[in-house]
Amino acid sequence: MAKASDHIVLVTGAGAGIGAATARRYASEGARVIAADYQADRLDETRKGFEDSMRGLALDLRNSDAVFAAVAELPEDFKDISILVNNAGVGPGLEPAHEAQLGDWEAIVDTNIKGVLYCTRAILPGMVERGRGHIVNISSTAATNNYKGGNVYGGSKAFVRQFSLNLRCDLLGTPIRVSSIEPGMTETRFTEVRFREDSSKTAAHYEGLTPLSGDDLADVIYYTTMVPAHVNINSLQVTPIGMAPAGYAIHRE
Repeated sequence: MAKASDHIVLVTGAGAGIGAATARRYASEGARVIAADYQADRLDETRKGFEDSMRGLALDLRNSDAVFAAVAELPEDFKDISILVNNAGVGPGLEPAHEAQLGDWEAIVDTNIKGVLYCTRAILPGMVERGRGHIVNISSTAATNNYKGGNVYGGSKAFVRQFSLNLRCDLLGTPIRVSSIEPGMTETRFTEVRFREDSSKTAAHYEGLTPLSGDDLADVIYYTTMVPAHVNINSLQVTPIGMAPAGYAIHRE
């Protein structure tokens, strides 16, 4: 298996949850890590204990100019990114489409779709030029399993999954790997935002089962990138044992 110490890793959405756990996992294994988040103050906790090997990067993924400038301005010892984890994502609200807030939809598209596109386009050419790299896109079980209120969020994660698979086609013949990791119920701040900071709804969402944690997903992401170079995990759906794909939704009078 590969060694993390051979890699420079950029993780988006690294201020909390899956992103923070992933950044710390790579750093703990000896990688140099760029932890990116739009709220720079959150990165202090992520970097704690790894200040020498982890660089914090305040980054608004919705701004293409900012993304390309940030990548271009990285210091020499952090420039040659070999693993990109496109983790940042939002999913506020669970209202049906005819009641949803347009601002929520725009936030989802700008972060979950455009953010992934901008980071990939800014970093992928360098990977191809160096003949080395792995892009890990964090999709969701919502990409393939539908539920009420998942309208644009599910659509955005279906895009991430399909974009990942199409990247594999574009990169065929190169050593660049691409993986779509698709988590199910995971206990992170994402859920609090989805329920608009309603702690009772957040608690009820997880009641009676043990959800995935940020550390669980960090382990999966790390493993995905450390398998031998000739192995590519195309897509991987990960759920807690208490969650399984459901059948059709049926309304009865």
